[in-house]
Amino acid sequence: MGSALPKVLQPLAGRPLLAHVIATARSLEPRAVCVVHGGDDGVLQRRFPEADLQWAKQEPPAGTADALKCALPMLPEDGVTLVLFGADPLARPDTLREVVRRAQQGALSLLTVELEDPAAYGRIVRDSVGKVRAIVEYKDATTAQRAIREINTGVMAAPTVAFKRWLKQIDNRNASGEYYLTDSVALAVKEGTTVEATRSGSAMESLGVNSQRDLAQLERLYQRAQADALLDAGVRLADPARIDVRGDLSCGKDVSIDIGCIFEGAVRLGDKVSIGAHCLLRNVDAGPGTAIAPFSHLEDTRIGARCRIGPYARIRPASVLADEVHIGNFVEVKASTIGFRSKANHLSYVGDTMVGRDVNIGAGTITCNYDGVNKHRTIIEDDVQIGSDTQLVAPVTVGRGATVGAGTTVWKDVPGGSLALNSKTQIARGDWKRPTKG
Repeated sequence: MGSALPKVLQPLAGRPLLAHVIATARSLEPRAVCVVHGGDDGVLQRRFPEADLQWAKQEPPAGTADALKCALPMLPEDGVTLVLFGADPLARPDTLREVVRRAQQGALSLLTVELEDPAAYGRIVRDSVGKVRAIVEYKDATTAQRAIREINTGVMAAPTVAFKRWLKQIDNRNASGEYYLTDSVALAVKEGTTVEATRSGSAMESLGVNSQRDLAQLERLYQRAQADALLDAGVRLADPARIDVRGDLSCGKDVSIDIGCIFEGAVRLGDKVSIGAHCLLRNVDAGPGTAIAPFSHLEDTRIGARCRIGPYARIRPASVLADEVHIGNFVEVKASTIGFRSKANHLSYVGDTMVGRDVNIGAGTITCNYDGVNKHRTIIEDDVQIGSDTQLVAPVTVGRGATVGAGTTVWKDVPGGSLALNSKTQIARGDWKRPTKG
């Protein structure tokens, strides 16, 4: 991979490859999940500390059969073992359930796929009546066998006791000097155990990662699949090739998404929400009818209905916007609540603030919430008008119905219904001459 990061921790759609595989395994409701790893100095276990995961160390790596041998002592003997690969993230749960179902009936169950270019994958060898007889690794295959297009994905399942029996008989007399789990097919055939193959309907399920090029290709395939699912659900995408879903995106009816948008974590868009070009939303809940204009960045935020956000707005974590709020261009909101129909339309910073309803915050307003050591709260009550270029030095409260004049620095509480301003003197000198170049 040309990276210090282990291959299975390389990101696909914002999550490590292994996270996708573990999530798929968990969706099958197994009694145990065991991750076989090598000499990674505990990096994987620190990344996945969940109590339901078992860990088996394989060092040195000696092939897939040896890897399974390391895992089996941690798995229930009276069940079925399903083998997945940490860098092959896109097998669908429904496909795997069929693989498991056949193993539960006593078969050695394989997942296969037919490829136009099977490259260096192991080939599925069948007899004259179509039954699987063996899997031959590419390095050991004859010219005729290399012409076979049905390949082994590596995914297989069998009764755990059967795997234990076959592993005792597998040796490493092959071109790689490794213990191949695929040799269990020939052993199953030899003892009369049925070998069944579930053929995947999509080549994407079989794709693994061995290079950054592979990872980039898989990312595009994954994102196109997400885009197709959104289109099928009625979402309008300006360009299905230019959207990235790096988490869970759910959309109501008549949602429209422009080009270049990124969705991370859990994002929910209500009916008739529109997202402008090149926005990033991370863990955002946007209510019906809300419009987010281009180049806006929203994170860990709850937005009400019929709001107007951006362009170039930034809403940071722990912010909550009520219905019909307007947050305009180059406005930053952080850890604040903004009440019904309130507006901050231009070039302002609202941090650690509780804003009431029907408040207008003028251009260039700053809530000065940090004294160098601690953060302090600003409270702006209902129906307040804040003039442009105002500084609110927290902790401070502006009472209901108050007006703050433009250019005012507010460092004391403002009573409700009052006008707050700083004394100013303006002088106009009629005898003044503008300097000129000599």
